[in-house]
Amino acid sequence: MTRPANTITRYTTVNRINHWINAGLFILLLVSGLSMFHPILFWLSGLFGGGQWARAAHPWLGICLMVSWVGMIIQFWRENLPNRDDVAWSKAITHVVRNDDGHVPPIGRNNPGQKLVFWSMTFLIPVLLFSGLLAWEVYFGKATSIEVQRVAILVHSLCAFAAVLVFVVHVYAAIWISGSVRSMTQGYVTPGWAWHHHRKWFRELIAHRKQP
Repeated sequence: MTRPANTITRYTTVNRINHWINAGLFILLLVSGLSMFHPILFWLSGLFGGGQWARAAHPWLGICLMVSWVGMIIQFWRENLPNRDDVAWSKAITHVVRNDDGHVPPIGRNNPGQKLVFWSMTFLIPVLLFSGLLAWEVYFGKATSIEVQRVAILVHSLCAFAAVLVFVVHVYAAIWISGSVRSMTQGYVTPGWAWHHHRKWFRELIAHRKQP
């Protein structure tokens, strides 16, 4: 597909590949995890070839997700650091929801909602990995006690529930804000989109282009 003229690069090819690898791994982990969570959901293990395969794949998928998420941290941690603009934007959240641009303070490349998703996952994914390793009997069963494994599974389940909530909110927001999905599938946004949703970032891009 030909990219329209005068558009702005929002995410590079590397950004997008890394993002979709994360999304795919998260969904596979969710499905395999649910298949082990309750007998009524065991049928989901059929997508992996059966219960034993789902159980075997789940921890390895978790390790892959952690590695992939490190890539996201390396690429995006700087632009997700909180700043004063986030406070002003958050106070105007009702105007954001109503698309009332006149009362929404300019925001940089990422808004507080996007930053919250990023840092929530940056906290939850390592906790999920560590708690999962403690409950991984094949390799760590002899190094832990049954009591430790029970606590680990409880923490793992609670963090998984929180991660799913964050994931759902992230997907809903991406669909709700028209043009966001395209930025992560094709990499670009229109100048109007940038002005409407990330005005400070847009002004920074224009100022950079005007520099000799």
